[in-house]
Amino acid sequence: MANTLLVDLADHPGLAVSLSAALAVPLAEVEQRSFPDGESYLRYLTPLDGRDVVLLCSLDRPDVKIAPLLFAAGAAREQGARSVGLVAPYLAYMRQDKQFNTGEAVTSVHFAALLSAWVDWMVTVDPHLHRRHSLSEIYTVPATVVHAAPLLAAWIGANIEKPFLIGPDNESRQWVASVASRAHCPFTVLEKMRHGDRDVSVSVPQLAQWRDRTPVLVDDIISSGHTMQEALAHLRGTGSVAPACVAVHGLFAEDAFTRLQQAGATRIVTTNSVAHQSNAMDLAPMLADAMREHVG
Repeated sequence: MANTLLVDLADHPGLAVSLSAALAVPLAEVEQRSFPDGESYLRYLTPLDGRDVVLLCSLDRPDVKIAPLLFAAGAAREQGARSVGLVAPYLAYMRQDKQFNTGEAVTSVHFAALLSAWVDWMVTVDPHLHRRHSLSEIYTVPATVVHAAPLLAAWIGANIEKPFLIGPDNESRQWVASVASRAHCPFTVLEKMRHGDRDVSVSVPQLAQWRDRTPVLVDDIISSGHTMQEALAHLRGTGSVAPACVAVHGLFAEDAFTRLQQAGATRIVTTNSVAHQSNAMDLAPMLADAMREHVG
């Protein structure tokens, strides 16, 4: 990958440095700032002519990141980049994958079309697929998906004594089962009813037979945190061992992190797909392996 340059667009220096080291590729120097009216300014200070440029941009809070990302892709081509790839550890706009009400925008499709028009390939981590079987259904560029289950299982096995995994809902059963199998521990899933963006109720199965184990709430995304908060309340009521919360992507909208701490979570741990104080699992080696499929 001697001809490759990595560009950190989302102020995620820890992951950028780890990924640069894992691939033995340099980080491009880029000047970014905002004009007083909020418009973005971007300038490459590193020559790009003939290089394979990889944009690192996790797409949490996507609306403020998408314009600089597209400008970076366009400017890279103008400066003679041979190819432009995107590493988006968290991929936004996967929730709205159908029209639930008349007149709604199916934003997953529109966002996919937007990104596909500006990059040559993409790598992401555990996108939140619902009714889609793969990203290829909506993305027209090659997209490699990194699965973080082995990373979560390794962390749980090394840090939690006698774990018992609890998944958020029946849709997560297969994914949670994979983590549990790798961590060599039992699991169950919650019964979840979503009444709105901030209104979730859950039913926790009988846990008497696992009373001597440490409950670990496992999810792909912690966004509002309401599902985990509700589950923590149920677990606290059963007198179980104080639970931990482990997730791939930690978005922590509003005060979600604080609420989970107050609800009784002893540890809240995420990968570094989104920069946050909870980051304890480094995705760089897995992302580096996936990137090698696209750049030589």
